[in-house]
Amino acid sequence: MQLELLDQLRQENPIVFNISNFVTVQDVANGINSIGASPIMSEEVKEAEELVQMSAAVALNLGAFTTQQIQQIRTVGQLANQYQKPLILDPVAVGAVKYRQNVVTGLLNDFQADIIRGNAGEIAALAGVDWHAKGIDAGSGEYDIASIAKLCAQKQQCVVILSGPIDVISDGKQVVKISNGTPLFQLHVGSGDMLTSIVGAFAAVSTDYFEVAQSACAVFATTGQLVAKHLNEELPGSFAVKLLDKLHLITVEQIQQSLQMEVINND
Repeated sequence: MQLELLDQLRQENPIVFNISNFVTVQDVANGINSIGASPIMSEEVKEAEELVQMSAAVALNLGAFTTQQIQQIRTVGQLANQYQKPLILDPVAVGAVKYRQNVVTGLLNDFQADIIRGNAGEIAALAGVDWHAKGIDAGSGEYDIASIAKLCAQKQQCVVILSGPIDVISDGKQVVKISNGTPLFQLHVGSGDMLTSIVGAFAAVSTDYFEVAQSACAVFATTGQLVAKHLNEELPGSFAVKLLDKLHLITVEQIQQSLQMEVINND
């Protein structure tokens, strides 16, 4: 795992262009800033090309969108491909709402994502696996999550992060599990969206997207775990603030000391 990418992105301070959603936009911007990158947010399609050109990575969050915004998302995704900028997609609630699934399917026909980050229900939907999604939550199913991540990566021809109590990362051949983290991530709505854009920050400094995904998940999960250890109770508000503080201060050495990673498949 290339944890040194954390130091590299802090040195380079890359710009990450985000199509975010109004629910978590501030969490996302602060998360990117805290890790050491620089966020740009936009809702205007007319400035999309210039913003893509100046950015080192693009993150698309589909948490809340209108019909008009779908065209902006499509345009930004296509421009990211055109200018060869790493493209990260967060297909929020794609497994719970048929309309969202139709929209995301259409978008993925129009551009190619380099990394997709979602929970079990979302990744299962993109893999074509039967799963009982519950709104923005992961839901439940009987299928093995490692197999879902691998199948989705194969189907979508990209790296996939299936995030949750255990993060599963696959490039369609290899599968890695990261078992750090905390239940407080589930109590803070912006955590998943923050992770998506932090993945973008890591992708801005490396073209090895499988390593990028592992490193970003390792940093985010271990940081949350370390913060939670110092809280005496489940305090989601305090956790959110302290998470930003720790993202700014976390070191590669601290991550290495806490990391729980398992390679479960390599063929």
